[in-house]
Amino acid sequence: MSNTVQQIPELLYLLHKDPSELAAALSGMRAADVADALRQLPPDASGKLMAVLPFDLAVEVFDEPELAEYRCDIIAHMPDGTISALIDAMSSDRQADLFRELSHEARPRLLKQLDPVTQESLALLLKFPADTAAGIMTTEFVSMPATWTVAQALQNIRDVGRAKETVYAIYVLDPASQKLVHVVSLRQLMFAEQTTQLGDVGERRVPLSVAPRTDREDVARVISKYNLLAVPVVDDGGHVIGIVTVDDVIDALVREQTEDAQKFGGMEALDIPYTQIGFWGMIGKRAGWLTALFLGEMLTATAMGKFEGEIEKAVVLALFVPLIISSGGNSGSQATSLIIRALALRELTLKDWWRVALRELPTGLTLGVVLGSVGVIRILIWQSFGWYDYGVNFRLVALTVGCALVGVVTFGSMAGSMLPFLLKRLGFDPASASAPFVATLVDVTGLIIYFEVATAILRGSLL
Repeated sequence: MSNTVQQIPELLYLLHKDPSELAAALSGMRAADVADALRQLPPDASGKLMAVLPFDLAVEVFDEPELAEYRCDIIAHMPDGTISALIDAMSSDRQADLFRELSHEARPRLLKQLDPVTQESLALLLKFPADTAAGIMTTEFVSMPATWTVAQALQNIRDVGRAKETVYAIYVLDPASQKLVHVVSLRQLMFAEQTTQLGDVGERRVPLSVAPRTDREDVARVISKYNLLAVPVVDDGGHVIGIVTVDDVIDALVREQTEDAQKFGGMEALDIPYTQIGFWGMIGKRAGWLTALFLGEMLTATAMGKFEGEIEKAVVLALFVPLIISSGGNSGSQATSLIIRALALRELTLKDWWRVALRELPTGLTLGVVLGSVGVIRILIWQSFGWYDYGVNFRLVALTVGCALVGVVTFGSMAGSMLPFLLKRLGFDPASASAPFVATLVDVTGLIIYFEVATAILRGSLL
């Protein structure tokens, strides 16, 4: 990042009391850079700056996704009149995002100050969950009757295009029913004859669309599969109620993947940036999962107590407990991560659990044999070179460790791959099958497998 961009926060803070100097300093700056700078300033300073920014730039800055998590704090330090003007000028999907984040007290106060058209748009968008197509769509799109000519369409774009979020595509409607019948790209429109009707421009095929309650991840798949810049959201009657653009999908997926990454770490997803969450808020997000994992790990101590007699007779067995349980936990975490990602990408569905089981069983066995062989070789080498004395029955100890690793790694792979399917079947997010959770589960079962194998092999010798 250049020195100029790095100095933006300080520059804005120093100049915010002089609007003329501020406007001159900001000429040529990108809205994304200004938004990033506002994130680094205290909310009161950011609010003052937003209030004196040139209006067009302020709208662009407030529309930037980088500022999404900070808008509520910023507008708390701005006059209501300035806020309502900014909100009216924002894209409709960003307006909905902002109102979802506002407090219950602030929401009605600001809503009644907005333009009636904005109020109507917000009423529609806020009816739907934020993780659905209608929850992230914008109502600013270009639609025209199929009977219009190309010349009429181009003139209409000139007239209204500035007020729309995108004009990459024109949504062609049946004049009588107002149902979506065709989609024409701006490129097709530019090269078509002026007298051609929109219904006859380009290749006529069933338009791609999504339903209002389609999950945002499914919307992303449609946009990715067909290389779209936007996809229309169509209600049960076939009417276009909005469009989801590719940038809306990217923003939504970044938030979703952030939540999943946090769940993988064994905690609740943060609903605000890390730097903004308070001390007790962070404790609340992490303590529950840590307590659950701790209680699970207490079963490990219970399992160790059950085999206390075996450990007293063959203390050497205790040396390999960390090795055994970590290997099982690692294999389980690997399998869980692979399956959760495959489920998220729809490479797998619930009915594919048996295919995964048939794949993971030989995989787990093979990985167990590999690790078991390494464990056996390690014990034999250490014994041969005198680096550690495992006793006269060192070969049986090596065999015990090797066989136990085969069993533990196989169980870890099977448990890690099946747990996401189980959680999804029960209606939970598969990401909840985080690596720490799987590792805790495999720790307990791994100890049981290890000592049961040791009892079978070492009975009559060490045990």
